[in-house]
Amino acid sequence: MTTMTAAAAFHTFEFDIHTHSIASGHYTTDTITDMTRYAAGKGLKVLGISEHGPAMPHSCTLSYFHGLSHAPSMRMGIRMLYGAEVNILDASGGLDVPEMVRKQLDYCLAGIHPPCYHANQNTDHHTDAYIRAMANPYIHIIAHPDDDRYPVDYRRLTEAAMDYHVLLEINNSSLAPDGYRGKTKENDRTILELCQKYHYPVLLSSDSHGHTNIANFQYAMELIRETDFPMELVLNTSVKKLLAFLNT
Repeated sequence: MTTMTAAAAFHTFEFDIHTHSIASGHYTTDTITDMTRYAAGKGLKVLGISEHGPAMPHSCTLSYFHGLSHAPSMRMGIRMLYGAEVNILDASGGLDVPEMVRKQLDYCLAGIHPPCYHANQNTDHHTDAYIRAMANPYIHIIAHPDDDRYPVDYRRLTEAAMDYHVLLEINNSSLAPDGYRGKTKENDRTILELCQKYHYPVLLSSDSHGHTNIANFQYAMELIRETDFPMELVLNTSVKKLLAFLNT
């Protein structure tokens, strides 16, 4: 049995750092102010804003990410973190946000998105793309590695994440009934089993576009319960653990 039950942990989630505002260009008209107000009402201690990189159609330019260094670090009593969901471009792990910009941000996710990614439909190619992206400085998290459209070798991926000190995300949006990334549940189950085996933490993310789903980890938590995954390995229970991970 886990040392902390999933039900007990529900009230201990302190942050959500994979969220998008209107600046990402799709699915929402909510501003960062709208999202912060909602997060404050939910009692979060930290809100992370991670807009899509510039290779995503209609998303932010590099100048937007440059400007985040001037954004307030506290809003409505919440600590703000400003990051980017960087696009992986190909099997070489190429990224659409250069290192000089990534290093100015609080954190970066890297993910594969159909409009931006160009590689053969091959498990080895997709696994290599993720691992080579991890090897880039200032990549902290792999976004939705459960995407069934891009099959990967999860043992290789998890071991590489440990080597490069990168988190694998359990994406609530992927697991939702209206999720569009295919049969993600078994992929996430495999990630959780491997991370439990290696005693390596995971990150729960809402992937909320706008305020509606901020800190909504309902479907991720259902899988946490099913797999009896230890709650002490769910990073969202501690801002202190998150910041220690990002700063090491």
